[in-house]
Amino acid sequence: MRRALLIAALAVCAIAAVAALEPLAENDYQNFFSGFVKKFGKKYTHDEFFPRYNIFKANYNKIRAHNAKESTFSMAVNEFADMTFEEFHAKMTGYKRVDRSLLRAKNAPHKKLLAPMDANIDWRQKNAVTPVKNQQQCGSCWAFSTTGAVEGAHAIATGNLVSLSEQQLVDCSQAQGNMGCNGGLMDQGFQYIISNKGITSESAYPYTARDGSCKKNVTSVATISSFVDVQSGSETALMQALQLGPVSIAIEADQACFQFYSGGILSDPSCGTQLDHGVLLVGAGQDGSTGAGYWIVKNSWGSSWGEQGYIRLSRGNNECGIASEPSYPVV
Repeated sequence: MRRALLIAALAVCAIAAVAALEPLAENDYQNFFSGFVKKFGKKYTHDEFFPRYNIFKANYNKIRAHNAKESTFSMAVNEFADMTFEEFHAKMTGYKRVDRSLLRAKNAPHKKLLAPMDANIDWRQKNAVTPVKNQQQCGSCWAFSTTGAVEGAHAIATGNLVSLSEQQLVDCSQAQGNMGCNGGLMDQGFQYIISNKGITSESAYPYTARDGSCKKNVTSVATISSFVDVQSGSETALMQALQLGPVSIAIEADQACFQFYSGGILSDPSCGTQLDHGVLLVGAGQDGSTGAGYWIVKNSWGSSWGEQGYIRLSRGNNECGIASEPSYPVV
């Protein structure tokens, strides 16, 4: 009897999935696109309008197809729904990978953890994470990951959470190898802060989402003495690092599953280890119903993306390359 009920339930789900994927009328697409344009304040030239509409339709169909199948996460229309994969990747990432395997091997952790690791930790609840920010269409993700980690380390050391300036890193850290809106590395951001003897606040040096001239006469409000490269590929080492504070990480974020993620625990074979985006690891936890472990990651695409600007990534399988190149600053 139970088996018969299960088969019947699965059949109903299958029928529902097929029904959900029935072609939409052109009028439906037009209404959805009009709502999208209004919600996100989109403005197009006459020549742009129809190409953007067609891109939106294709992305909308991808989202519908994903949500019609069984998955651990959901996707939804967001402000990136009128961008092609190539445009999204070019404008919304910015991690410039450099082979630092030898240096990373030498840059060992500065202290060992004696206490048991807490697999349910959230630095947002410990006043060590600033509100979600938005890099906009500038490849400065590395700068947001850098400031996020330093904000956390500074708050934990001093009890004072201060929002730090990404724009200072964008404008001033070329000598360390960063290229502003054309990309960079968190370790090079840390190196700049060490060499500069600190970094100023967001309010003193506001973000503009474009490259600018370096402002020299600013007061540093947070400093670090060094930074640590976490053992590559080890989620155990990553969890150990997380016990000390938020951790800068690099991930692959150039897939549709990431572009349109809206909630749940992302576990998708398309999300590999071709690192292209710098973000901030702020916690870890377990799903109450399934027991599945996850990482809590702060993104820099605004609070309308994902789970109020955050994403949960599956733990235990190096999802999206999360454990490939982590690092954190030391105050």
